[in-house]
Amino acid sequence: MRAIIFANGGFTQPPPIKPGDLIIAADGGSRHCLDLGIRPDLVVGDFDSLAEDDLRQLQEAGVELARYPTHKDFTDLELALQHARQRGADEVLVLAAMGGRWDQTLANVLLPAGREFADLTVRLIDGNQEISLIRPGQALEIPGEKGDTLSLIPLLGDAYGITTQGLEYPLSGETLYFGSTRGISNVMQENRVSITLQTGLLLCVVIHSNNKE
Repeated sequence: MRAIIFANGGFTQPPPIKPGDLIIAADGGSRHCLDLGIRPDLVVGDFDSLAEDDLRQLQEAGVELARYPTHKDFTDLELALQHARQRGADEVLVLAAMGGRWDQTLANVLLPAGREFADLTVRLIDGNQEISLIRPGQALEIPGEKGDTLSLIPLLGDAYGITTQGLEYPLSGETLYFGSTRGISNVMQENRVSITLQTGLLLCVVIHSNNKE
């Protein structure tokens, strides 16, 4: 099952919502749903970013609300990911996770690397940019178009045994070192790119030239 999470950051346009998608709003992310006329299945958070009028609209629409104390150990987005996983999602699209605060943005980008989300395929979408993680033993297929920009950034140390297919500068069982920029600004030569990794963790950033999901 696929879940779509609306976070509370900057927002452009949502991907097409498919029948059967689980729609979750993380606190103030519910405003994006209201603006788009989308009824979320669940709103999660401490509701400190939610106006009373918006909250009333959600309650009147019968939306399920999972309210948490303001003083908590998790961000609203982390709580939303936890709920998505608990409800059986194996794929999650996160929208509006980027914003003006670098601490929140960096935390959101790194959040899918948490151990409890290892069984989820999480993509953060910000306009024409898409961020995902590649774990060891995982073959990630990246859809796009020829000319799209793709960058690979090692996290948590060096990344070993990287093999790619469909990129202008291919890698064949090679290493990207933590802190190095070697994996930045590669170019897709096909409409689908394959990436595998033996050891480590990779952050994959795709910039779609035609502003598509």
